[in-house]
Amino acid sequence: MMIPIIISIILCIVIVAAEWKMYSKAGQPGWAVLIPIYNIIVLMRIIGRHWTRLFVYLIPLYNIIAIIQDIHRLSKSFGKDAGFTVGLIFLGIIFYPILGFGSAKYVGPNGVSPGGTPTANDRQPAYLQ
Repeated sequence: MMIPIIISIILCIVIVAAEWKMYSKAGQPGWAVLIPIYNIIVLMRIIGRHWTRLFVYLIPLYNIIAIIQDIHRLSKSFGKDAGFTVGLIFLGIIFYPILGFGSAKYVGPNGVSPGGTPTANDRQPAYLQ
């Protein structure tokens, strides 16, 4: 009866430690992962989104799409591709530690290094400029 609880606690500790390391790699305070809502604000900073994006997470059904988009931006921010995004979505317990403790380097929000040139897909439409 206690074994599933112990395993769950261990897995939670591993994920929190991996995210702490991931935030630190991105130049953000690692302790931010421990504070609800603020951790999402810091994540938005890491992936290059405005903090108000967290309100989209409150919209039922659309929040699923938004979370998948943001996970993809997170994976691009660490130089990974769409395959890694799929891993983060379906096997997060394995892929978040790879991102946090592995050799992945933070390359900038949405995969654009600071001062770097965004790709054609990353540019804002003309009406937003």
